[in-house]
Amino acid sequence: MSGGTESGNGAGNGAESGAERRVRIVVEYCEPCGFEATYQELASAVRDEYPDIEIESRLGGTGAFEIEINGQLVFSKLENGGFPYEKDLIEAIRRARNGEPLEKITNSRPPCVIL
Repeated sequence: MSGGTESGNGAGNGAESGAERRVRIVVEYCEPCGFEATYQELASAVRDEYPDIEIESRLGGTGAFEIEINGQLVFSKLENGGFPYEKDLIEAIRRARNGEPLEKITNSRPPCVIL
């Protein structure tokens, strides 16, 4: 009896298995530190790759640039001392969309210093 259509009466019986999962990203950053431009650049790269991604920003503490995917911290500038590479964040999003376990991003590029 289960050879029919996929619409309708699934009632949550693994309806998302095999399908891309919804991904929500929250980036918390220090505005007085000038990290808004880095957030905007990263958000733009994410939207270019995944136009349907939900990405939001929050103001954070001094030196913060923290990224959560679906509530899980995947990157911390406070821990790593730099900013994430776009390719690493894109890969983490791909994993989240596929339902794969997320790993913390440990690679980071140094923050720019203008003298």
